[in-house]
Amino acid sequence: MSIGEVTMLLRQGILEVLLLAAPLLLSALVVGLVVAILQATTTIQEQTLTFVPKMLAILLVLALLGGWMFSSLGEYTTELFRRIPDMAR
Repeated sequence: MSIGEVTMLLRQGILEVLLLAAPLLLSALVVGLVVAILQATTTIQEQTLTFVPKMLAILLVLALLGGWMFSSLGEYTTELFRRIPDMAR
C-alpha cells in the first residue's frame, strides 16, 4: 500500500466524520444561538436553559437523518473491509 493510498483513506475517513457530525453540530449551534439571543433579550441568564433545546434538536436531527448516517457509515466500513486484502500486500 502506497503513501497516496493511505492518504486517500485518511482523507475519506475525515470527510466521513465531518459529513456525519456536521448536521448534529450545526443544529446544536443554531439552537444555542437562538436560545442565547432569547436569553439576552429577556435577561434570563440560566446556564442550563440551553441544554434541553439543544438535546431535543440533536434528537430530532438524529430521527430525521439517522438512517442516512448509518447507511453512509455502513458503506464506508464495508469499503474499508473490502480493501483489507489489498492493504496486506
